[in-house]
Formats: sequence, structure tokens, C-alpha cells
Amino acid sequence: EWRSFTQDEHGDRARAGAPTSLTMHDMGLATIINPANKDASGRPLTSTMKSTIERLRTWDSRSQVHEPVDRNFRQAFSELNRLKDKLSISDAVIEKAAYIYRKALDKGLVRGRSISALMASALYAACRDTSTPRNLKDVEQAANIKRKDIARCYRLLVKELDLKMPVTDSVQCVARIASKIGIQEKTKRFATKVLKRAQENEVSAGKDPMGLAAAALYLACVKNGEDKTQRDIAEAANVTEVTIRNRYKGLKDNIPTI
Repeated sequence: EWRSFTQDEHGDRARAGAPTSLTMHDMGLATIINPANKDASGRPLTSTMKSTIERLRTWDSRSQVHEPVDRNFRQAFSELNRLKDKLSISDAVIEKAAYIYRKALDKGLVRGRSISALMASALYAACRDTSTPRNLKDVEQAANIKRKDIARCYRLLVKELDLKMPVTDSVQCVARIASKIGIQEKTKRFATKVLKRAQENEVSAGKDPMGLAAAALYLACVKNGEDKTQRDIAEAANVTEVTIRNRYKGLKDNIPTI
């Protein structure tokens, strides 16, 4: 909330309190006791007062998570913040993931299921919804949860929450793969051209976008004489070399004049 204190300060507004966030169990609306053991003048507290404040902090913390739903949110969003750091996800995507998870909890989808798996699937859904290039294998490795469990929860979220997921564009995956292994700009441009031709010829239909992007980059490297192996690109894209070989053959066989 923004607040003006006087008419003169109308243009110089200050925020009253911290910003709200869906990634906090209380959405940032609760108050907390200052963690610094100092009084209003900045002087250290006496040992007696320090003990009293510590007890108050403990009870304050407990009072904020006395409901099961609060404990659920605290565990889920702690996991979400861990995944954010591991996958280098933006705050906007994290907020979207928290929103999806809250909707899932409201519909009773969390009951009887792993909080971590459902949170991971909500994050994957948020990545898909915002066209953030993170695939299921990326989330699986970061969350340390079996891929089939995340996929099962993801399908549940899409069905029960009626999520409309955009199709991931393989062209968007090119930059991410290329940046990891230092592929030249002209090679990236050629790979993008190949993928656009693949879309025009409907070669990309039903194919994993990351695998297709990796194959297009490998094809572009071969074409431009850039020394990158299938293994280099497979590791950067988090796909197998077999996937690259299969998609590479499909691109060569079905797109004329490459």
C-alpha cells in the first residue's frame, strides 16, 4: 500500500509496510518482531529483556502457523524458494507458481499427495504458462523427485484447474542452449531458421521443443563448421544424444535445401 502523509508529500509517496507476495504463507500481511536485540534508541537489550523478547518471538512465530493450511503453505513455499535458486527462475514465474499452488489447495488437490511434488508441478506449469524455457527434466533434477510423479501432478493441475498451457516454442530454447556452451551468433541464427522451416513443414509437431532445438543447433554447428559435439549440446539441453540424432535425421530428411 502506498500512502501520502501530507499534501506537500503527495508526490513523494512511501510504502506502508512490506510488499505483499503470494509466495509467503500469510502473503506478507502479518507483522513480525524485529530480529535485532536493540531498543528504540539502538542500545543493546539487557539480558532479562532479551530473554523476554526471545520468548515473544517464539510465540509470535507459532501463532502465525497454528492452522494446518499455514503449515502447508510454509513448507510448500520454502520448497518453491529452493527451486527458484536452483533453476534461476524470475520472481514473476515464482508468483505464478504460488498462485497455481494456492488454487490447488483451495480445490483440495493437495490432500493425500506430496507437497513437494505438487509444488514442483505448479512451478513447471508456471514455466510453461510464461514460456520460460525449463523442461520437465530440469524441474525433476532440481526437485529431486521422480519425473513421473511431477508429470502426474502436472496433468492433475491442468485438468482440475482448467489451465490453458501454451505450446513451448523450440525457437525460444535455442538461446538458452547456445549460451551454455558458447555457440556463435551466426550458428544460432541458422538454427532458428531451421526451426522456423520445421514449423512451416510441420516437422516439429508433437516433438519435444528442447530436443528439437538441440538437434537444430547441432545441424547448424555442422553446417557452419563449429566444433560442438552431440554430447556437448545434449548436456546443455538436458536431453540424450539419441534424441539429438533422431531429431537431426528428421530435420535433414524432411526439410529441403538445408
